[in-house]
Amino acid sequence: QSLKGVFYRRAQRLRPQDQPRQSCQPEDRRSQIIINVGGIKYSLPWTTLDEFPLTRLGQLKACTNFDDILNVCDDYDVTCNEFFFDRNPGAFGTILTFLRAGKLRLLREMCALSFQEELLYWGIADDHLDGCCKRRYLQKIEEFAEMAEREDDDDEDNDALDSEGPGSDGPADGEGRLGHCMRRLRDMVERPHSGLPGKVFACLSVLFVTVTAVNLSVSTLPSLREEEEQGQCSQMCHNVFIVESVCVGWFSLEFLLRLVQAPSKFAFLRSPLTLIDMVAILPYYVTLLVNSYLDKVGLVLRVLRALRILYVMRLARHSLGLQTLGLTARRCTREFGLLLLFLCVAIALFAPLLYVIENEMAESPEFTSIPACYWWAVITMTTVGYGDMVPRSTPGQVVALSSILSGILLMAFPVTSIFHTFSRSYLELKQEQERLMFR
Repeated sequence: QSLKGVFYRRAQRLRPQDQPRQSCQPEDRRSQIIINVGGIKYSLPWTTLDEFPLTRLGQLKACTNFDDILNVCDDYDVTCNEFFFDRNPGAFGTILTFLRAGKLRLLREMCALSFQEELLYWGIADDHLDGCCKRRYLQKIEEFAEMAEREDDDDEDNDALDSEGPGSDGPADGEGRLGHCMRRLRDMVERPHSGLPGKVFACLSVLFVTVTAVNLSVSTLPSLREEEEQGQCSQMCHNVFIVESVCVGWFSLEFLLRLVQAPSKFAFLRSPLTLIDMVAILPYYVTLLVNSYLDKVGLVLRVLRALRILYVMRLARHSLGLQTLGLTARRCTREFGLLLLFLCVAIALFAPLLYVIENEMAESPEFTSIPACYWWAVITMTTVGYGDMVPRSTPGQVVALSSILSGILLMAFPVTSIFHTFSRSYLELKQEQERLMFR
């Protein structure tokens, strides 16, 4: 309370009825300064600005004439020694708190981009933000930068396609027709809501993904596995291969269409969804190549066939929920890392403790080693609890109860932050989708 009282005596906000008449005296002008930001007045001593000479307010102290003052502020009242700034008064409150107390906070209701502009105007680096606020601030700035980059790319692509359209004066008729076809192709393969062709294309893509998942499940039936090991192929095995070939053919055609319509081939090939498509499609062709040269490479073939499950990830192209999940996972890498760290520390604590207690006090211990206890700690703290290994002694059961409660708490710590990030990501993707539909 005493520190707060000193702050308000030395730097305070003036009410409308508090007219600083005493500041008109020459000796008070040398000691006090009146700052008017957006119609709100603040009074603070010049000594407050001694530690920040490079800030905009710190530069006022070095001004020697009226022109220098107007280069720093918007207006100046010489009679009351009052400096006027046409800026956000809410943001200036946090700026003044930083100048006086060294605490720079980001207001929750303030836009991060607006706050960044205010920091640049007042000459304060964002490195002074407190840890919690700085992380939220940088995350929002990064999100805005990504959205701006996507909007710029879309605008450039649309401008390029519009310039190649039939109504443009520059390109020839052949080029105009080509640009029109590319635009129609892009709407079909990238924007399902653009029209009937896009909806049909998206439905076919989802249908082939579903057929591939079912076909992969059927190919693992024991009868087919026995035929494969014996080098035989029944009619059912032949049908499974035909269905897989048709699906891979569709996915290959879809990949080529996306590659043809992409304005930047390099940016298209390095995108995460394109890499997933390539990893999912290539095993089929590699398997055909291997089968034509080698008679039996069981492990290689099984690994390549297992990669076909990545076809399911293609649903992210047409599912807003899966796109939100991927964006949330990318933005919450810090939270996931902290969760993994918490679990590793707790596992390293409870596993050796339970091993020692069980081997000393249990009549028939089931824990043969500390690595075996690690497995027990993982399934216990994640509340899975297979029951393949259980403590028999009373102290061991107490340790197990402690690990269960600790696992519940540790799993719950980052959930709130991840949930808010998921909600924000879903809202951003939904707004972007609506914007594309409107355009």
